Amino acid sequence: MRIKRDAFLCAVLIGGGGVAWAQTPPESAATAKPAATPALDPSKGREVGMVFESWLSPHQEGDEEENTPSSVPKQFRSKTPSLSRAAREAAGHRGHGQLRFSKDLSRAWVDVKIEGVNTAEINMFHIHCGKPGILGPILVDFSVATDLKSNIADGMFSVEIRNEHIVKTTEHGHGSVIGAFTMGCIIPSPSLSGVKPTKVLTVAGMAQMAQSGELYFNLHTTGQTYYGDIRGQLLPADRTPASVSATR
Repeated sequence: MRIKRDAFLCAVLIGGGGVAWAQTPPESAATAKPAATPALDPSKGREVGMVFESWLSPHQEGDEEENTPSSVPKQFRSKTPSLSRAAREAAGHRGHGQLRFSKDLSRAWVDVKIEGVNTAEINMFHIHCGKPGILGPILVDFSVATDLKSNIADGMFSVEIRNEHIVKTTEHGHGSVIGAFTMGCIIPSPSLSGVKPTKVLTVAGMAQMAQSGELYFNLHTTGQTYYGDIRGQLLPADRTPASVSATR
């Protein structure tokens, strides 16, 4: 009886007249049991992690080829007749692609299916960095990672991208005024390496830009060399709008 009475009096004193706890005080943080250690497996870093998806179309291109600025060098100008965006859409120019990253960000895999485009006229295929409507610099030139012509000849393109492919793309701009503006994407962050802007040189950096919504595929042809034939902004696959059947 005395133990119960002492516990009750203590509760009354602490609670200011109300019962704060019964006979046993709550367990303190110091005596709480630690959380269970998670199961860790470094080997899973090579598995697919983040996935981004893109539907390529002529209408994502920034402008018509006929509006190519007069200052653009001849190597970026079309060499065969160009088609308007509406004409390319009517001809069925389109594509669907995915960009998948390994969990450890050591590599990325690209798969793109092209329809309606004459693959014999394809002269360049890139991943650019830029927001929708912006003609941004090139982050990955697929021709440095594979034989573009043979890889895309049947309309299906697949390639693995590693750090060295991004570095090689960026190095194409060394010693060239044109390349300095067209090759490599700037990292918008202070750097211990100096005041000179740092360019993305790793798959991890590419993944960061993808998460910011600033990567897109751009397929160029001999008739659509400057702006490109079809373009597709890369979006997280689980947030990409589901396709909807159109009623005509």
